[in-house]
Amino acid sequence: MPAFVALLRAVNLGPHNKISMADLKAVAEGAGLLHARTLLQSGNLVFQAKAQSSLALEKSLETALAKKLDLKTPVIVRSAAEWRAALDANPFPKEATTDPSHLLLMPLKAKVDKSVLGELVKVIPGREQVKLSGQALYLVYPDGIGTSKLTAALIEKKMGVAGTARNWNTAQKIAALLDTAI
Repeated sequence: MPAFVALLRAVNLGPHNKISMADLKAVAEGAGLLHARTLLQSGNLVFQAKAQSSLALEKSLETALAKKLDLKTPVIVRSAAEWRAALDANPFPKEATTDPSHLLLMPLKAKVDKSVLGELVKVIPGREQVKLSGQALYLVYPDGIGTSKLTAALIEKKMGVAGTARNWNTAQKIAALLDTAI
């Protein structure tokens, strides 16, 4: 049975969109997902499901979270193969080795035209770097993420699509969890 990862956007950040990982796991299992496991407290869920599209799984999880927990947040789902392909497409291999906590993988809800990336690049206020590959952004924050003006809100405004980022260390941990689910 195929393995997937679901990434919840903007949960457990400050007082908004609070969700326990036990509740996330229970909602997933209630939605018919199998062998659900969470990683960290940031809304990472690895599970198995009968062959469905990532889009169908996203909609199913978003609906279940809204209904069961009154949590309305975008969910981005990737199959194990899609996640591995996103890791393999990393255009910043040096940063993945030397500074993985400042390299982010940001899966997007939908594909965007590469010309949109140019609009984002124009407004980058610092030394941050960003590249697009398929349905994922790769971001490097050499001076730190918390103080950067290149925020998720700015990225989504310029890109015109929701996304949720995980640092490279977490992305690798997700891959390892997916590998054990296959």
